[in-house]
Amino acid sequence: MAGRTYVITGASSGFGRGAAVRAGSLGANVVLAARRGELLEEVANEIRGAGGQAIAVPTDVADPQAVERLAQAAEARFGRIDVWINNAGVLSIGEFTAVPLADHTRTIDVNLKGVIHGAHAAMRRFVAQGYGTLVNVGSVESVVPLPYHGSYVASKYGILGLGRALNEEMRLKKLNKRIRVSTVMPFAADTPIWQHAGNYTGRVPRMIMMDAAQPVADAIVWASVHPKEELPVGWKAQGAVSAHNIFPDLTEVVAANIYHDTTMRDAPPGAPPNSGNVHRPEEEGRGVSGGNRERIRAEDRAREAAEPR
Repeated sequence: MAGRTYVITGASSGFGRGAAVRAGSLGANVVLAARRGELLEEVANEIRGAGGQAIAVPTDVADPQAVERLAQAAEARFGRIDVWINNAGVLSIGEFTAVPLADHTRTIDVNLKGVIHGAHAAMRRFVAQGYGTLVNVGSVESVVPLPYHGSYVASKYGILGLGRALNEEMRLKKLNKRIRVSTVMPFAADTPIWQHAGNYTGRVPRMIMMDAAQPVADAIVWASVHPKEELPVGWKAQGAVSAHNIFPDLTEVVAANIYHDTTMRDAPPGAPPNSGNVHRPEEEGRGVSGGNRERIRAEDRAREAAEPR
């Protein structure tokens, strides 16, 4: 990885921050993109401190011109782009009709159109130079949909389909050995997305059995060096995808029931409706981890203590 140039979107926190610091620590040149410019500079300094090179380019991936400027900035600083990681994403939780249409639209603009914008900028350059790796961060929800995530699920299904289509195009061009497209599909993970999410459930966002964030970030970097067309990350994601391949309807029913109980029954009530960071960035949620697993364990202990015996 030493000397290779990585463009990483959504690099201010969560998977993107973890992947950026990991890549930089291995000697990569890292171009950081997200809306929170001041936080990108913090991440860039962390990478430089680990021995890598980094530049910060504040970018809203929903803006195709901004994404093209991002690619040009990477080329101007490092001469080329070797790896492009589309990681930026937003989430609004709630019944489909309870979530404002503006939130649904913005989710598609960021999660799917943002990936298309990034993929278009990257693939044009990869075809011209004859090599490159595109890593798109999907989700286990690219295969197993969850209720209350309607437009998020739609965007993640679209990311998986886009990756498959691009790989077929590269095969037909006989470039599939040198230009690779990988879709990474994590299980629910403990990143700041749960603090950042728009929320129209009336309850505090949560999920059971969350994975740690950094191993997923490491898997994203691994996929940039050993690209697989589709990479479910961890045994839970692998099990969910495998189960869906065999028993699709049953897998979807079980997953939906579990998430309904987690979101609508067990989560503490009282959260006001809000759009989170869907339309504008928020100050909180700056790390790789969101600290949600500890919070959820505390909530569960409090609920159990309050239950009549």
